[in-house]
Amino acid sequence: MPQPHAILYYSQRSSPGGLLIAEATGVSDSAQGYPNTPGIWTEEQVEAWKPIVNGVHKKGGVFFCQIWHTGRASHVDYQPNRQTPVSSSDRKISAKIMRANGKDFVDFSPPRALKTEEIPQIVNDFRLAARNAINAGFDGVEIHGAHGYLVDQFMKDSVNNRTDQYGGTLENRCRFPLEVVEAVADEIGADRVGIRLSPFAGYLESSDSNPEALGVYMAEALNKYSILYAHFVEPRMVTVGESVATNKSLLPMRKAFKGAFLVAGGYGRDDGNEAITSGKADLVVYGRHFLANPDLPRRFELNAPLNKYDRDTFYIPDPVVGYTDYPFLE
Repeated sequence: MPQPHAILYYSQRSSPGGLLIAEATGVSDSAQGYPNTPGIWTEEQVEAWKPIVNGVHKKGGVFFCQIWHTGRASHVDYQPNRQTPVSSSDRKISAKIMRANGKDFVDFSPPRALKTEEIPQIVNDFRLAARNAINAGFDGVEIHGAHGYLVDQFMKDSVNNRTDQYGGTLENRCRFPLEVVEAVADEIGADRVGIRLSPFAGYLESSDSNPEALGVYMAEALNKYSILYAHFVEPRMVTVGESVATNKSLLPMRKAFKGAFLVAGGYGRDDGNEAITSGKADLVVYGRHFLANPDLPRRFELNAPLNKYDRDTFYIPDPVVGYTDYPFLE
Protein backbone atom coordinates (compact mmCIF):
# COMPACT_ATOMS: atom_id res chain seq x y z
CA MET A 1 0.00 0.00 0.00
CA PRO A 2 1.39 3.48 -0.86
CA GLN A 3 2.24 5.27 2.40
CA PRO A 4 1.33 8.81 3.54
CA HIS A 5 4.99 9.75 4.11
CA ALA A 6 5.50 9.49 0.35
CA ILE A 7 3.43 12.69 0.03
CA LEU A 8 6.25 14.68 1.62
CA TYR A 9 9.04 12.79 -0.17
CA TYR A 10 7.75 13.37 -3.70
CA SER A 11 6.49 16.91 -3.08
CA GLN A 12 9.94 17.85 -1.69
CA ARG A 13 11.39 16.88 -5.07
CA SER A 14 8.74 18.54 -7.22
CA SER A 15 9.26 21.72 -9.21
CA PRO A 16 7.34 23.39 -12.06
CA GLY A 17 7.68 21.27 -15.20
CA GLY A 18 9.99 18.74 -13.53
CA LEU A 19 9.40 15.08 -14.38
CA LEU A 20 9.28 12.64 -11.49
CA ILE A 21 9.12 8.88 -12.06
CA ALA A 22 7.68 7.03 -9.08
CA GLU A 23 9.18 4.00 -7.39
CA ALA A 24 8.51 0.59 -8.95
CA THR A 25 4.85 -0.23 -8.35
CA GLY A 26 3.36 -3.72 -8.60
CA VAL A 27 0.76 -4.48 -11.27
CA SER A 28 -0.83 -7.43 -9.43
CA ASP A 29 -0.72 -9.45 -6.22
CA SER A 30 1.73 -11.87 -7.86
CA ALA A 31 4.06 -9.09 -9.09
CA GLN A 32 5.72 -8.39 -5.73
CA GLY A 33 9.22 -9.38 -4.61
CA TYR A 34 10.39 -6.83 -2.03
CA PRO A 35 9.16 -5.70 1.39
CA ASN A 36 7.27 -2.41 1.65
CA THR A 37 6.80 -1.82 -2.08
CA PRO A 38 3.53 -0.27 -3.29
CA GLY A 39 1.05 -1.63 -5.78
CA ILE A 40 -1.65 -0.20 -8.01
CA TRP A 41 -3.98 -3.13 -8.71
CA THR A 42 -6.74 -2.36 -6.15
CA GLU A 43 -9.11 0.56 -5.64
CA GLU A 44 -7.67 1.08 -2.14
CA GLN A 45 -4.18 1.51 -3.62
CA VAL A 46 -5.49 3.98 -6.19
CA GLU A 47 -7.06 6.04 -3.38
CA ALA A 48 -3.80 5.93 -1.38
CA TRP A 49 -1.82 7.23 -4.39
CA LYS A 50 -4.13 10.21 -4.98
CA PRO A 51 -2.79 12.51 -2.21
CA ILE A 52 0.79 11.61 -3.21
CA VAL A 53 0.11 12.58 -6.82
CA ASN A 54 -1.73 15.72 -5.71
CA GLY A 55 1.32 16.79 -3.69
CA VAL A 56 3.45 16.69 -6.84
CA HIS A 57 0.88 18.49 -8.98
CA LYS A 58 0.47 21.27 -6.40
CA LYS A 59 4.16 22.08 -6.96
CA GLY A 60 3.73 22.03 -10.74
CA GLY A 61 5.48 18.70 -11.27
CA VAL A 62 4.77 16.01 -13.86
CA PHE A 63 4.41 12.53 -12.34
CA PHE A 64 4.69 9.13 -14.03
CA CYS A 65 4.05 5.84 -12.23
CA GLN A 66 6.63 3.13 -12.89
CA ILE A 67 4.73 -0.17 -13.21
CA TRP A 68 6.49 -3.50 -12.79
CA HIS A 69 6.29 -7.23 -12.23
CA THR A 70 9.28 -8.80 -10.46
CA GLY A 71 8.80 -12.21 -12.08
CA ARG A 72 11.37 -14.69 -10.77
CA ALA A 73 12.95 -12.00 -8.55
CA SER A 74 10.58 -13.05 -5.80
CA HIS A 75 9.88 -15.63 -3.10
CA VAL A 76 6.79 -17.64 -2.19
CA ASP A 77 6.48 -15.36 0.89
CA TYR A 78 5.38 -12.55 -1.43
CA GLN A 79 3.02 -14.64 -3.53
CA PRO A 80 -0.70 -15.20 -2.97
CA ASN A 81 -1.17 -18.55 -1.22
CA ARG A 82 2.62 -19.00 -1.39
CA GLN A 83 2.38 -19.92 -5.06
CA THR A 84 5.47 -20.32 -7.23
CA PRO A 85 6.80 -17.06 -8.77
CA VAL A 86 6.54 -16.89 -12.57
CA SER A 87 9.11 -16.05 -15.24
CA SER A 88 9.93 -16.65 -18.89
CA SER A 89 11.63 -19.90 -17.82
CA ASP A 90 12.31 -22.04 -14.75
CA ARG A 91 15.87 -20.70 -14.39
CA LYS A 92 16.43 -19.65 -10.77
CA ILE A 93 18.43 -16.70 -9.43
CA SER A 94 21.34 -18.05 -7.38
CA ALA A 95 21.57 -15.09 -4.97
CA LYS A 96 19.58 -14.35 -1.78
CA ILE A 97 16.37 -12.39 -1.32
CA MET A 98 15.01 -10.55 1.72
CA ARG A 99 11.87 -12.17 3.09
CA ALA A 100 8.64 -10.24 3.50
CA ASN A 101 9.44 -9.76 7.21
CA GLY A 102 12.21 -7.36 6.14
CA LYS A 103 14.82 -9.19 8.22
CA ASP A 104 15.82 -12.63 6.98
CA PHE A 105 17.63 -13.44 3.75
CA VAL A 106 16.79 -16.71 2.00
CA ASP A 107 17.28 -18.28 -1.43
CA PHE A 108 15.11 -16.99 -4.26
CA SER A 109 12.24 -19.40 -4.86
CA PRO A 110 12.60 -21.49 -8.03
CA PRO A 111 10.24 -19.97 -10.62
CA ARG A 112 8.00 -21.68 -13.11
CA ALA A 113 7.78 -20.74 -16.77
CA LEU A 114 4.53 -18.99 -17.67
CA LYS A 115 2.37 -21.08 -19.97
CA THR A 116 1.78 -19.49 -23.38
CA GLU A 117 -1.91 -19.08 -22.60
CA GLU A 118 -1.15 -17.30 -19.29
CA ILE A 119 0.85 -14.48 -20.86
CA PRO A 120 -2.19 -12.43 -22.03
CA GLN A 121 -3.31 -12.22 -18.38
CA ILE A 122 0.02 -10.65 -17.38
CA VAL A 123 -0.27 -8.21 -20.29
CA ASN A 124 -3.74 -7.35 -19.02
CA ASP A 125 -2.39 -6.77 -15.51
CA PHE A 126 -0.09 -4.07 -16.93
CA ARG A 127 -3.00 -2.57 -18.87
CA LEU A 128 -5.21 -2.38 -15.78
CA ALA A 129 -2.36 -0.97 -13.67
CA ALA A 130 -1.86 1.78 -16.26
CA ARG A 131 -5.57 2.62 -16.18
CA ASN A 132 -5.45 2.70 -12.37
CA ALA A 133 -2.43 5.03 -12.48
CA ILE A 134 -4.38 7.50 -14.62
CA ASN A 135 -7.35 7.17 -12.26
CA ALA A 136 -5.01 8.00 -9.37
CA GLY A 137 -4.05 11.21 -11.18
CA PHE A 138 -0.66 10.25 -12.61
CA ASP A 139 0.25 11.97 -15.89
CA GLY A 140 1.48 8.71 -17.40
CA VAL A 141 3.28 5.44 -16.73
CA GLU A 142 6.74 4.05 -17.26
CA ILE A 143 6.82 0.31 -17.95
CA HIS A 144 9.74 -1.17 -15.99
CA GLY A 145 11.45 -3.31 -18.62
CA ALA A 146 14.91 -3.19 -17.04
CA HIS A 147 17.16 -4.68 -14.37
CA GLY A 148 16.21 -8.34 -14.36
CA TYR A 149 12.48 -8.13 -13.67
CA LEU A 150 9.78 -9.95 -15.62
CA VAL A 151 9.81 -7.91 -18.84
CA ASP A 152 13.63 -8.11 -18.90
CA GLN A 153 13.48 -11.86 -18.14
CA PHE A 154 11.70 -12.36 -21.46
CA MET A 155 14.12 -10.19 -23.47
CA LYS A 156 17.41 -11.57 -22.13
CA ASP A 157 18.69 -14.85 -23.57
CA SER A 158 20.49 -15.81 -20.34
CA VAL A 159 17.03 -16.29 -18.78
CA ASN A 160 14.60 -16.98 -21.61
CA ASN A 161 14.98 -20.51 -23.00
CA ARG A 162 11.41 -20.85 -24.28
CA THR A 163 10.55 -22.72 -27.46
CA ASP A 164 7.16 -21.09 -28.15
CA GLN A 165 6.51 -17.74 -29.86
CA TYR A 166 7.89 -15.92 -26.80
CA GLY A 167 11.38 -17.45 -26.98
CA GLY A 168 14.31 -18.24 -29.23
CA THR A 169 14.75 -15.41 -31.73
CA LEU A 170 15.27 -11.79 -30.70
CA GLU A 171 11.90 -10.95 -32.20
CA ASN A 172 10.19 -13.66 -30.14
CA ARG A 173 11.95 -12.67 -26.91
CA CYS A 174 10.76 -9.07 -27.38
CA ARG A 175 7.17 -10.10 -28.17
CA PHE A 176 5.92 -9.97 -24.56
CA PRO A 177 7.46 -6.53 -23.81
CA LEU A 178 5.95 -5.10 -26.99
CA GLU A 179 2.55 -6.65 -26.23
CA VAL A 180 2.69 -4.87 -22.86
CA VAL A 181 3.59 -1.57 -24.57
CA GLU A 182 0.78 -1.95 -27.08
CA ALA A 183 -1.83 -2.80 -24.44
CA VAL A 184 -0.81 0.09 -22.17
CA ALA A 185 -0.64 2.60 -25.04
CA ASP A 186 -4.07 1.49 -26.30
CA GLU A 187 -5.51 1.86 -22.80
CA ILE A 188 -4.22 5.30 -21.77
CA GLY A 189 -2.77 6.84 -24.94
CA ALA A 190 0.74 6.47 -26.34
CA ASP A 191 1.59 10.06 -25.32
CA ARG A 192 1.36 8.96 -21.67
CA VAL A 193 3.66 5.94 -21.96
CA GLY A 194 7.39 5.41 -21.46
CA ILE A 195 9.49 2.29 -20.99
CA ARG A 196 12.73 1.69 -19.12
CA LEU A 197 15.27 -0.68 -20.68
CA SER A 198 18.73 -1.91 -19.65
CA PRO A 199 20.03 -4.10 -22.50
CA PHE A 200 23.64 -3.94 -21.25
CA ALA A 201 22.94 -4.69 -17.58
CA GLY A 202 23.25 -8.03 -15.83
CA TYR A 203 21.16 -7.26 -12.74
CA LEU A 204 19.67 -10.31 -11.03
CA GLU A 205 21.61 -12.61 -13.39
CA SER A 206 19.63 -11.31 -16.38
CA SER A 207 22.05 -10.54 -19.21
CA ASP A 208 22.06 -10.85 -22.97
CA SER A 209 24.69 -12.26 -25.34
CA ASN A 210 24.16 -9.35 -27.79
CA PRO A 211 22.94 -6.31 -25.85
CA GLU A 212 23.53 -3.86 -28.73
CA ALA A 213 21.26 -5.87 -31.04
CA LEU A 214 18.63 -6.14 -28.30
CA GLY A 215 18.70 -2.41 -27.58
CA VAL A 216 18.48 -1.39 -31.25
CA TYR A 217 15.73 -3.91 -31.99
CA MET A 218 13.60 -2.60 -29.13
CA ALA A 219 14.29 1.05 -30.02
CA GLU A 220 13.16 0.45 -33.60
CA ALA A 221 10.19 -1.75 -32.65
CA LEU A 222 8.88 0.83 -30.16
CA ASN A 223 8.47 3.40 -32.96
CA LYS A 224 5.41 1.48 -34.18
CA TYR A 225 3.53 2.46 -31.01
CA SER A 226 4.54 6.18 -30.95
CA ILE A 227 5.11 6.14 -27.19
CA LEU A 228 6.33 9.28 -25.46
CA TYR A 229 9.77 8.10 -24.39
CA ALA A 230 12.32 5.33 -24.06
CA HIS A 231 14.46 5.44 -20.92
CA PHE A 232 17.73 3.56 -21.40
CA VAL A 233 20.28 2.68 -18.72
CA GLU A 234 23.89 3.44 -19.68
CA PRO A 235 26.14 0.47 -20.59
CA ARG A 236 28.52 1.41 -17.74
CA MET A 237 25.89 0.29 -15.21
CA VAL A 238 26.29 -3.50 -15.40
CA THR A 239 25.58 -4.40 -11.77
CA VAL A 240 23.85 -2.55 -8.94
CA GLY A 241 25.59 0.65 -7.93
CA GLU A 242 28.80 -0.01 -9.83
CA SER A 243 29.97 1.95 -12.86
CA VAL A 244 32.45 0.16 -15.15
CA ALA A 245 34.60 1.54 -17.96
CA THR A 246 33.22 0.57 -21.37
CA ASN A 247 33.41 1.61 -25.00
CA LYS A 248 29.78 0.60 -25.54
CA SER A 249 27.25 3.34 -26.23
CA LEU A 250 23.54 4.05 -26.35
CA LEU A 251 24.00 6.12 -29.52
CA PRO A 252 22.68 3.43 -31.93
CA MET A 253 19.50 3.20 -29.80
CA ARG A 254 19.26 7.00 -29.69
CA LYS A 255 19.44 7.12 -33.49
CA ALA A 256 16.88 4.32 -33.90
CA PHE A 257 14.18 5.66 -31.55
CA LYS A 258 11.92 8.47 -32.80
CA GLY A 259 10.46 9.63 -29.48
CA ALA A 260 12.08 11.36 -26.50
CA PHE A 261 15.25 9.55 -25.41
CA LEU A 262 16.03 9.45 -21.69
CA VAL A 263 19.31 8.19 -20.22
CA ALA A 264 20.27 7.18 -16.69
CA GLY A 265 23.13 5.60 -14.83
CA GLY A 266 25.90 7.32 -12.91
CA TYR A 267 25.32 10.85 -14.20
CA GLY A 268 26.42 14.01 -12.40
CA ARG A 269 25.74 17.64 -13.29
CA ASP A 270 28.43 18.21 -15.90
CA ASP A 271 28.18 14.98 -17.88
CA GLY A 272 24.39 15.27 -17.67
CA ASN A 273 24.54 18.72 -19.25
CA GLU A 274 26.97 17.39 -21.85
CA ALA A 275 24.60 14.54 -22.75
CA ILE A 276 21.90 17.12 -23.55
CA THR A 277 24.05 19.65 -25.41
CA SER A 278 25.73 16.96 -27.51
CA GLY A 279 22.36 15.45 -28.47
CA LYS A 280 23.03 12.10 -26.79
CA ALA A 281 19.75 12.43 -24.91
CA ASP A 282 16.67 14.59 -24.51
CA LEU A 283 16.51 14.14 -20.73
CA VAL A 284 18.89 12.78 -18.08
CA VAL A 285 17.35 10.83 -15.21
CA TYR A 286 18.74 11.00 -11.67
CA GLY A 287 18.04 8.55 -8.86
CA ARG A 288 20.54 8.43 -6.01
CA HIS A 289 21.48 12.12 -6.25
CA PHE A 290 17.83 13.16 -6.31
CA LEU A 291 17.09 10.95 -3.30
CA ALA A 292 19.84 12.70 -1.34
CA ASN A 293 19.16 16.20 -2.70
CA PRO A 294 15.48 17.12 -2.67
CA ASP A 295 16.36 20.42 -4.38
CA LEU A 296 18.65 18.83 -6.99
CA PRO A 297 17.53 21.04 -9.93
CA ARG A 298 18.32 24.17 -7.88
CA ARG A 299 21.71 22.81 -6.81
CA PHE A 300 22.57 22.02 -10.44
CA GLU A 301 21.45 25.50 -11.47
CA LEU A 302 23.72 27.11 -8.87
CA ASN A 303 26.47 24.49 -9.25
CA ALA A 304 26.15 24.04 -5.49
CA PRO A 305 27.69 21.09 -3.61
CA LEU A 306 25.53 17.98 -3.25
CA ASN A 307 24.57 16.03 -0.14
CA LYS A 308 26.23 12.62 -0.17
CA TYR A 309 23.78 9.75 -0.34
CA ASP A 310 23.83 7.01 2.30
CA ARG A 311 23.42 3.66 0.56
CA ASP A 312 22.74 1.94 3.91
CA THR A 313 19.40 3.74 4.18
CA PHE A 314 18.24 3.30 0.56
CA TYR A 315 15.75 0.51 1.20
CA ILE A 316 14.96 0.67 4.91
CA PRO A 317 11.25 1.13 5.77
CA ASP A 318 11.81 4.16 8.06
CA PRO A 319 9.38 6.93 6.96
CA VAL A 320 11.96 9.68 7.59
CA VAL A 321 15.56 8.45 7.83
CA GLY A 322 17.28 8.41 4.45
CA TYR A 323 14.01 9.47 2.86
CA THR A 324 12.71 12.91 3.82
CA ASP A 325 15.53 14.03 6.16
CA TYR A 326 18.14 15.05 3.56
CA PRO A 327 18.71 18.83 3.92
CA PHE A 328 17.84 21.53 1.41
CA LEU A 329 20.24 24.35 0.56
CA GLU A 330 19.94 27.20 3.05
